[in-house]
Amino acid sequence: MSLIKATYARLPQIIRTWIDIFKSVGSSHPRTCTICGYRGRFHPYGRPLRPDARCPKCTSLERHRLLWLWYAGDAGKLAEPILHFAPDPFLTKEFRKHYTEYVTADLFAPADLALDIEAIDLPDRSMRTVICSHVLEHVDDAKALAEIRRILTDDGLAIIAVPIAHARETTYENPEVRTPKQRELHFGQSDHVRYYGRDVRERLRKAGFTFEEVAADGRMVAEHALLADDIFFLCRKS
Repeated sequence: MSLIKATYARLPQIIRTWIDIFKSVGSSHPRTCTICGYRGRFHPYGRPLRPDARCPKCTSLERHRLLWLWYAGDAGKLAEPILHFAPDPFLTKEFRKHYTEYVTADLFAPADLALDIEAIDLPDRSMRTVICSHVLEHVDDAKALAEIRRILTDDGLAIIAVPIAHARETTYENPEVRTPKQRELHFGQSDHVRYYGRDVRERLRKAGFTFEEVAADGRMVAEHALLADDIFFLCRKS
């Protein structure tokens, strides 16, 4: 038996288990980050752990890299002013390089504006672009979507992403689920209040939006460590 195998055998079972878990989800191929340009092996992240989920340089996750892949490729220049809800710092850093009328918003975390997405304290038709990624699953989405539509100009664009269980036809909500532990069990995270199904599209239409769906092809999924079934919506007033 080699020294490495002998040492491994003497480790407590719980440590050996975690080593095996990380080995099973560890990166096996170099990937390229669409945001910072890092090329190399990515890190596992999430609960449960997703292999190659996190860029070790800028810390972007799959959804961030998908958004930037679209932005850097087909999107062109976003129309200003731009309002970005609950932004990640690395995205804010990049957007600020290109836009002067770009503002961030969050009710609790540090941001340019302290705004409640369910009651946005901004005038009607005051924003030409709103970015709202993985926010609606935390709030009353009917109120939030109505407010996003209200502050958009008539030619405005809302970029909206939520976690979706594509195998489910309908969104799962449960009024009996109230505590953080219950929400983590039912919705996958302690501060989530629903898990979207395919009917998220009907929610967007009901809120008064038409939309296009953005996804990555298989080559881009492999190259940039994206999720094969990840999408986001480009929403405009209907």
